[in-house]
Amino acid sequence: MTSRPNIIYIVADDLGYADLGCYGGRSADFGLVSPNIDALAQGGLRFTEGYANSPVCSPTRFALMTMRYQYRLRGGMEEPINSRSKGSTTLGLPPEMPTLPSLLRDAGYATALIGKWHLGYPPSFGPLRSGYDEFYGIMAGGVDYFTHCSGRGDHDLYVGESEHHETGYLTDLLSARAVGHVQARAAEARAGKPFFLSLHYTAPHWPWETRDDAHVAAETAANLFHLDGGNIHTYRRMIHHMDEGIGQLVATLRAEGLLENTLIVFTSDNGGERFSDNWPLVGGKMDLTEGGIRVPWIAHWPAAIPAGTTSAQHCMTMDWSATMLELGGGAPPEGHTLDGVSLAAVLRDPSQGFERPLYWRMNHRGQRALRRGPWKYLKVDEHEYLFDLRADERERANLATREPARFQALREDWLAWNESVPAIPDDAAVSLGYSYRDMPQR
Repeated sequence: MTSRPNIIYIVADDLGYADLGCYGGRSADFGLVSPNIDALAQGGLRFTEGYANSPVCSPTRFALMTMRYQYRLRGGMEEPINSRSKGSTTLGLPPEMPTLPSLLRDAGYATALIGKWHLGYPPSFGPLRSGYDEFYGIMAGGVDYFTHCSGRGDHDLYVGESEHHETGYLTDLLSARAVGHVQARAAEARAGKPFFLSLHYTAPHWPWETRDDAHVAAETAANLFHLDGGNIHTYRRMIHHMDEGIGQLVATLRAEGLLENTLIVFTSDNGGERFSDNWPLVGGKMDLTEGGIRVPWIAHWPAAIPAGTTSAQHCMTMDWSATMLELGGGAPPEGHTLDGVSLAAVLRDPSQGFERPLYWRMNHRGQRALRRGPWKYLKVDEHEYLFDLRADERERANLATREPARFQALREDWLAWNESVPAIPDDAAVSLGYSYRDMPQR
């Protein structure tokens, strides 16, 4: 019987489905983009049809924390929470809401978040108020990698709830902090007190800055969206910097004798952005087409997960959090039925599978989506579609007219689900960083 694992939940920011080598990504001009993440996939389990709870940042993070559809909380209706919400008492993760880290802490885990929070600002909200013992990172949705300032110009790097000034490239700072955290927790972990570490990078989110681009910070201070900069070469290097840090973290786990019984899960909060590779999928961040929601999912746990395996099991962010709760021995929260479904059995035997219907909606463009088996119902603006994703992952062949009964059944399925979650309020914000005015879209 495997003892409760240490758990490391690594979340990249705006990473595309095919940006990693293990998902078919191209090599960069400097070589392999993601050799360390690829090694985790080779030594563990890679999911080919896993999804994010949302095609944009903070809603997915609500689901990650609560193991429930993000639509059940007011803050989860924002697309996404933006820096203008600073000081709000409603747009954030309520401290009284049970979370994955709070429930694992109750079960005896040491809990820490290193990286991006993006679930509301103190004094009403914050990581230490929602189950984390320790926090090092940013509160906002994005910051400059060198100045650590948000889009409002506010300095946004914290230890706990205290502002923290430190020189350095943010990706490297987060990696170094994670390595130090594992070293500090290693003796306790070996003695039987496991740790839960959320390592939520901002890479490869804009602004487009590599480790060698400190000079770019002055150019992006007034517009972190960095609409006049970046390229695929910079973007791949940003992923590579994150990958290097993950390699250092894995090496530390190995040196401390903890790698065998540590579950490492790697994913992205949503689909790719401007410079991402989503092949063969269409769309990206803010879209409910596959490119906006299908993301890498890698699980590595040598004590329990067979190496070199793949799974086509359908799943989304909140399922992974429910999985971690079960594996950590945490008790489901009283009075809060989870929407997430544990994948623990699939991790131990990747040949297993079960039907997992997945539902999404977006205020942006009135989007709807339902994935049930190979079929997907999709609505964008006033147009509705039916796709067979077994044959058409690019969502180009609309079968709604050919299969009217199936189309109508899935449409009614989505409508019934939508009645089970709160309606989107009129004041919910959609914050778009760019449009057709800035660059051509498909």
